[in-house]
Formats: sequence, structure tokens, C-alpha cells
Amino acid sequence: MNRPFLVAQISDLHLKAGQRLTYGVVDTLGALRRAVEQLNASHPRPDIVVISGDLVDFGRADEYAVLRPELARLHMPVYLVPGNHDRRGPLLDAFGDHAYLPGSADAPLDWVVDEHPLRLIGLDTTIPGDHGGQLLDSQLQWLDEQLALRPDAPTLLILHHPPFISGIGHMDREPFINAAALERVVARHPQVERLLCGHLHRPMQRRFGGSISCVCPGTSHQIVLDLQDAAPAHFNLEPAGYLLHRWDAQHGLISHNGVFGKYPGPYPFYDAQGLID
Repeated sequence: MNRPFLVAQISDLHLKAGQRLTYGVVDTLGALRRAVEQLNASHPRPDIVVISGDLVDFGRADEYAVLRPELARLHMPVYLVPGNHDRRGPLLDAFGDHAYLPGSADAPLDWVVDEHPLRLIGLDTTIPGDHGGQLLDSQLQWLDEQLALRPDAPTLLILHHPPFISGIGHMDREPFINAAALERVVARHPQVERLLCGHLHRPMQRRFGGSISCVCPGTSHQIVLDLQDAAPAHFNLEPAGYLLHRWDAQHGLISHNGVFGKYPGPYPFYDAQGLID
């Protein structure tokens, strides 16, 4: 590929069935439809979309039945990892034709895709029945082995739970289990360009194992930016967002924070006389 490779990342769709509003407030289906329309209409259009978890709200089959046709409207391949609101079995039942996904829900849904300029590794950080995140020792060993197979391939790790403390009190009460062990694995493999995460419903970044951990904002609602230990579990309707990661071999990986929706503009900086006064 002689042009840059574009990866759009969306996260935390929290889709409901029956046109219900999430938390009684958020039209997550409408938000997803607007996101799909904007990604499809982008120039240049992203080459792929990755979704970093919480695809639906309660992990139910009827929710995934709503999600599947909405994602089928994307004009590019889409890759999924589960979040704490997802359930492995119903997810696989709905997306069993996604060949990169494992065939069984009896183990974490980890996967590798090698067909793009950036290598993709999906990691299932969910703990069934819980909200926190972890990677088992067996998953860390698998990841270490997979990264060792292609040390020269620039790689994205896609996982739902960010492996660090955010400072937002209520989100940090269930910290990532085995984060230090994951950081040691990442540090051994400098080809890891990014860890692409969700869960926190806000854009944020942190150095991690010599790489960068990027958190994607929510496709619909955002968690309130409250850096108090006692921060309550509140959300708001700030503009919905996504990340757009631009890769080329010469300049590396650049991660842009974008917003969904229509806003005034674009306006020119210059006219025929120069910079507009």
C-alpha cells in the first residue's frame, strides 16, 4: 500500500434492543447510526474500523441482533473485542462469520489479524460477571508468543479495559488485574505501536511499556471528567467521539481525536488579500 493506512476506532456502543434508551436517557442506536454514516462519508475513508468493547448494554442476543445489521452498513472491515457489558456466547452467536474470532466462548476471545499494514491483536480483558478487567497468565503468555512471531510488524493491541489508573474515582475502584505483567510483555516488544482501549468513555493517553495506551471516547455518552477519589458514577452528553489512527512506514502512527456530528464550518483562514482580518 503506497498511501497511509487509516484505522478508525469507536467504542462503548452500549446498544439496546426495542429502541430503548440506555440508562433511560441515551439514544445509543441513533448515535451509532450517525457514527456509521460519518465514517462511511469520510474522505479519505478509513480502511478498517476497530471497536474496543461494550458493543451492547447487557450482552443479550436481542441486543446483538440489533447491532449486527448496523455494523453491516460500514463500507470497510470491522473488528470487535468484548467489553464488560458483553457476553462471549451471544457475541459469537451473532458474529460467528467473523473469521478472526475464536470458535468457542469457553475461553477469552483473543485473536490476531495479519492481513493489513498494521498487525492487529485483539485481547479479551473481560471477567465474566464482573466490571473490572484482567488478562490471565495464559493470555499474557499467548500474547508474548504472538508478538515474538513477527517482531518487525508494527502492531496494535485492541482491548476494552485500559491497564492504568485514570484518576476518575468510580472508574478506578476496579483496577486492571495484571497490568504490571502486561506492561512487561509490551516492553519486550517495541513493535507495539499502540494499545487501543475503551471503557472510560473519554479520550486519554498514557505511556505504557514503551508504547502508548490510547482510550477512545464513547460513540454516544461520555463519563464526567471528575478527578476526585469520590467521583460518583455519572455520565453526560458531551459530543460523541472516535479516534482515527494514521499509519505510514515513513512517518509512523499518528492518533487523532475526532467528534461525531455536524458543526458550523469549515471556514477559511485566508481570502484573496491573505489572512482574514
